[in-house]
Amino acid sequence: MPFVPIEFLITACNCPLCGAYSNQEWSTGYKYHLQENKPIGTLPNLAFSMCFHCKEHCVWLKKQMIYPISGSAPLPNLDMPIDVIEDYREARNIVELSPRGAVALLRLIVQKLCIHLGQKGENINSDIANLVKEGLPEKMQKALDSVRVIGNNAVHPGKIDLKDDKETAYKLFHFVNIIVDLLITQPKQLDEFYNFKIPETSRDAIKDRDKIR
Repeated sequence: MPFVPIEFLITACNCPLCGAYSNQEWSTGYKYHLQENKPIGTLPNLAFSMCFHCKEHCVWLKKQMIYPISGSAPLPNLDMPIDVIEDYREARNIVELSPRGAVALLRLIVQKLCIHLGQKGENINSDIANLVKEGLPEKMQKALDSVRVIGNNAVHPGKIDLKDDKETAYKLFHFVNIIVDLLITQPKQLDEFYNFKIPETSRDAIKDRDKIR
């Protein structure tokens, strides 16, 4: 199922707090007199959305989400290296205030991922080119270059205006998770299954077979 970002009064989406696709229940804010211990009216500009999955609430003011500050950006793939997850979470925390700053951080994340995948990390363009030579699928090349080019342009005045372009930023968060899933998560799952299910003698025989080629 594709990622569905949260919007004001949406009935179902990916929760910004738990990441699950779930129904959302909406309620308005109330004034409450603490001394008299009773409600005294509504706050029409204040609203709450509750995720049916995690039962947590997002807070909205004048139809804009003010909590969590990460907005609708998807949660990180937990197979990211630790330093990459830290950068990803920082990008999520600023995307509502500065989509351009978040995109610049995502470019840094791609550079770090290239290092994790065995590249030098000195030139991100060259790193992606080397990954292509090593068999990187075309769609992953497009995802990597999308984050690289847009992230690079975000920090060069006059090339692209990302100050209020949260939609592009959210797409690039999604691309980073796709990259990690294909290049880190899936190979990890394959290795774990292969090493657990295939006997060592069979694995050795396969290695000898492949040496002959």
